Order: sequence, then structure tokens, then C-alpha cells
Amino acid sequence: MLDTKAVILKAGLSGEEKLAEVLRNETFSFAHHIIHDLSLESCSLFQIDSLFLTPYYAVVFEVKNISGRLKFIEKPPQLIRTRETGEVDGFESPAAQVERNSELLGLWLSDRGIQIPLYRVVVLAYPKQIVEKAPTKTRVLFPSLVPSFLRSLPREKTMLDQKTFKWLTESLLSSRIQHIPRPVCEMYNISRSAIRTGVICVDCGMIGMVKIKRSWRCEKCGRRDPKAHEQAIREWFLLIGRELTNRDCRDFLHVDSDTAYRMMKSMGLTSRGTYKNRSYRMDFT
Repeated sequence: MLDTKAVILKAGLSGEEKLAEVLRNETFSFAHHIIHDLSLESCSLFQIDSLFLTPYYAVVFEVKNISGRLKFIEKPPQLIRTRETGEVDGFESPAAQVERNSELLGLWLSDRGIQIPLYRVVVLAYPKQIVEKAPTKTRVLFPSLVPSFLRSLPREKTMLDQKTFKWLTESLLSSRIQHIPRPVCEMYNISRSAIRTGVICVDCGMIGMVKIKRSWRCEKCGRRDPKAHEQAIREWFLLIGRELTNRDCRDFLHVDSDTAYRMMKSMGLTSRGTYKNRSYRMDFT
């Protein structure tokens, strides 16, 4: 069983930081801006892990940390991962993701009168990821190779003058919207059983606080916290799913049905469905 922090690390959320670190430590001889975790809206919402913007071109990066032997399948778009054990998993194709994000960014720029070459790259965060079959239309790189790739792109023609380049950067930053990522289990094909259940004590980190009258008690350090369940319920929506049933809540928090109902009600979660089929959602905005 894995605790919440271990699951997040396993999911590869540190991969984006790996790319950011490489770009931070590089010096480029030409003007550029780097924007991480950029969420925008064109004909639909889209989220870019990292955008490298210059007066000559822009590069859209999609960062993945999925260990094993990887095959990019194009029809239909899919990423197939084979573990060392021989177990095979399927994921949404990061090549298709970055292609879609690049197209939507192109539309966003076109609506503002901007025409600039767009390149797209899938970044595999660590060398332990072995590519058996790469996509034909999208470059796949490790972070250490990204700077030399950026320097190799053509800069003969300036597409944005200094004033427009500054304006576009400010427009991208001012237009970004809050992005709530898909649940970790859904994004990275992690089984719910891999996540250790129970309420976490914020003082000592023990998982499994005990419900007592009007509060929670940590068996390890003795802390009492009447609202300890609220963080656990938020973690459910971020880790496991966008909908929470009474059964999900009581299994995750180790409480009875009436207690689970009162807790979800007290947090102002929106509900839908009848009594037996009722589920709850959280509005992160």
C-alpha cells in the first residue's frame, strides 16, 4: 500500500520540475520566455505543461514520467507501456495530447492576430523510460537534450517584434485560467488499491486518525482535529475521482454511513442523484 505522497511521486508529478530545472540552468543567446503549467481557453480548455516562447517560434512541451518500455501507437493514438514484469498497460498518447494542445494554442494565437511556427515535444523525464517505438510526427526527448534542440530551431526570420513579443507574453500570463488536473489514478492508470486509506494527522503524518465525538484523534501523537476529514476528502477528488459516494467516503475515511453523510454535507459539496445513487462533487474554483 502506498500513502498519498508516494502515489503522487510514483505518478511522476516531479517530471515537470525536472524540465523546469534544466531550462532554468541554461543560458540562451536569444530572447525567450518560459511559462510552466499554462491553462488557456480556445474552442475548448487546454493545458500546456511548459511553453518556450521566442520571437521566432514557440515550443509546446508535454512531460511524462511513465517507466518501462514505451510504444507510441498512432491508430488509434495510444501509449503502450510494458513493465519489467511483463505486465502491459495502456495510456492516452502524450503525442496526441501535445498535438491537440499545439493546435488549440495555434487557434488562440490566431484569434489575436499572431502567426508563429509551433513545435511540439514530448519530454520523458528520466532515462529509465525506454522508447521502443517513437511517434512519427512528434519529437521525443529527455530533458538534457531539450536545450540543444531549442538552439537548433530556425531563427532566420523574426516573427514578433520586441513590442509584440512583450505584449504576447503578458497576454498569455493574464489569460491563464485555473487548471484542475484529472485525478492522479485516472491520469496515470494507478489502481485505487495502491492508495492507503485513512485520515492523515497533520502534526506527525500518521495515516489512520480515529473518529471520536465531534473530532478526530491521532493514536500516535494525541492531536485532536475536528476538521481533519476535510483534507482527506479533498485528496479523494484530486487522487481518485471527481465523484464521491457515501460508500466511497466511509471506506476512505473509515467511518459509518451517517457520519460520512454529515461530513460531505458540512463541506458544501454539490450532490446529484437519488438517495441510493447519490454522489457528490467538489467545486475547486
